[in-house]
Amino acid sequence: MSTEISDAVVVPSAQAHTGKGLGTGNPADAFVIEPARQRTKKTPRRTRTNFEMLAWLFMRLSGIVLVVLILGHLLIMLVLDGGVSKIGFAFVAGRWASPFWQVWDLTMLWLAMLHGANGMRQVINDYAEKDSTRLWLKGLMGTATVFTVLLGTLVIFTFDPNI
Repeated sequence: MSTEISDAVVVPSAQAHTGKGLGTGNPADAFVIEPARQRTKKTPRRTRTNFEMLAWLFMRLSGIVLVVLILGHLLIMLVLDGGVSKIGFAFVAGRWASPFWQVWDLTMLWLAMLHGANGMRQVINDYAEKDSTRLWLKGLMGTATVFTVLLGTLVIFTFDPNI
């Protein structure tokens, strides 16, 4: 007997779940490599992006950016600027007079809301069993997210310290 090592990958055939294999009676025939399908003119082109992969990537990248933004925010607000007792209307007015702090806070708001909404979307997908329940929960969550982002953006850019 010779023992040859093959580089071929053995994958379950589409027929493997039937238990019939290729019909030869040999159970090993259930695990064959099927040839790749050829694209024809009738084969639809894949136009969709992989949304779940992009959502996964967004969660990782936004999480890293949020850690930097939030730790910077806490360091500046609580340590360098004298703590919570110094925060008041005048402090916020002075802070938001600078475009740098407006962009900083806006980025933190947008990333936090989108990061949280994406996480809630995944929780809804995991735990809502009925499609209609999933649809309503995602609709409510999306509406709340859009409302909060728009209202927060409006407040940051239209804040008037001369009220």
